[in-house]
Amino acid sequence: MINVTDDAVRQLKTLLDDSAQGARKGLRVQIAKGGCSGLQYEMTLDEQHDGDAVLERDGVQFLVDAESAALLEGATLDFRDGLTGVGFQIVNPNASRTCGCGTSFEAARPA
Repeated sequence: MINVTDDAVRQLKTLLDDSAQGARKGLRVQIAKGGCSGLQYEMTLDEQHDGDAVLERDGVQFLVDAESAALLEGATLDFRDGLTGVGFQIVNPNASRTCGCGTSFEAARPA
């Protein structure tokens, strides 16, 4: 399962508190084909679906679909707010190569 930092939990709480419909939603972290390295991370506020792996921390949920779970195993989701950018970022040990944009990667093993 994916690891989540305290900063990511705080940011998701803020997003859900600001959202009128955030009461039953969590942050879906998934992988889709695309990007300049072949695969890309996608994140959206969503409700839990059948088959999702769910990580709950401090009353908020992080959702990962079954297809993305293997490629996110051992990865860490963080939230950074600095001079070089603001947003959720993933450090993924399953990525053999990443793009400069930080959202695209090539898997160390086939997807």
